[in-house]
Amino acid sequence: MKFFSRFGKTKSITNDSKDYLPDDIICWNLGGGLTHIGLVVNKKSSDQQRYLIVHNIGGGQVLADCLFDYKIIGHYQYEK
Repeated sequence: MKFFSRFGKTKSITNDSKDYLPDDIICWNLGGGLTHIGLVVNKKSSDQQRYLIVHNIGGGQVLADCLFDYKIIGHYQYEK
């Protein structure tokens, strides 16, 4: 999160899925001092309301509709 806040763009954390766009980086607090990171991709949820997230929570990379499953603590954009 420190890297993205220094070298990327910090974006607002909201409860509106329309604010989370492909290539955005999301950081969550999983509880118990654990944090997690995921990337918003250009595929949509089955109800077409949200973009999906690619992340790896220990079982390899997965594509999931999990944007609001945990408390969002960081929202960034990073360009080369």
